[in-house]
Amino acid sequence: MQFTKMHGAGNDYVYVDGFREQLPADLAQLARRISHRRFGVGGDGLILILPSDQADARMRMFNADGSEGEMCGNGIRCVAKYVYDHGIARKSELRIETKAGVLSLSVTTAGGLVDKVRVNMGPPILAAERIPTTLPGVPVVDAVLDVAGRSFRVTSVSMGNPHCVIFVEQATDELVLGCGPKIEVDPHFPARVNVEFVEVLGPAEVRQRTWERGSGETWACGTGASAVCVAGVLTGRTARRIVNHLRGGDLELHWDEADNHVYMTGPATEVFSGDWPD
Repeated sequence: MQFTKMHGAGNDYVYVDGFREQLPADLAQLARRISHRRFGVGGDGLILILPSDQADARMRMFNADGSEGEMCGNGIRCVAKYVYDHGIARKSELRIETKAGVLSLSVTTAGGLVDKVRVNMGPPILAAERIPTTLPGVPVVDAVLDVAGRSFRVTSVSMGNPHCVIFVEQATDELVLGCGPKIEVDPHFPARVNVEFVEVLGPAEVRQRTWERGSGETWACGTGASAVCVAGVLTGRTARRIVNHLRGGDLELHWDEADNHVYMTGPATEVFSGDWPD
């Protein structure tokens, strides 16, 4: 089975073209094996690029632990690049189907290949029961969350998948690697949750580290960066347009007041292709 390794700002996945390849029945097992950084190709998970009856292509994404996620902001940019570069749909405006709905993407090319993608992430979901979370508030802004003997002020947002945004003075390993996995499985988040630890550098600039549900710390999280943009506005910490510095690179975010949609712009990179022996 042919695969392609791609990343968006360091958030790396193994991609399989379901238009051309025959997929195994047990996709969760494939995700766990192919994503393993010592015994597989290595990545934050597996993303399948599939035919769609309502869009140019359909994306299914699996975390490194085999669980299936609703959406991946960095992953969908790479899907758009693959769809364009490999001739599935060579259009500057693409529509990609996900478990969180059909999203619109605009591609920018250099030398005939996509190097940057702008994604209309849609409106943020702020109703607690739809995120889902049992934390109080409408919306859930700076709610108190006690985890592992510590008390956090958290803001919860869904961008098609659940996020818990925590603004901190410094996003340390103790917070990200120590508290992140405990918050992920906290009972206040019945579907588990992605956790963002965010340093505010100014009204238009933040730095983010992410503990991603099912994958551990990732070098970037597009839906998480979008959630941070929303949370920054809701808490009065940032403006509606920000640059978010992630471990793997920068993303540009805009929560548009006119249509209530979040727009994310960032890179998409193809690294290499190969043959998976199964």
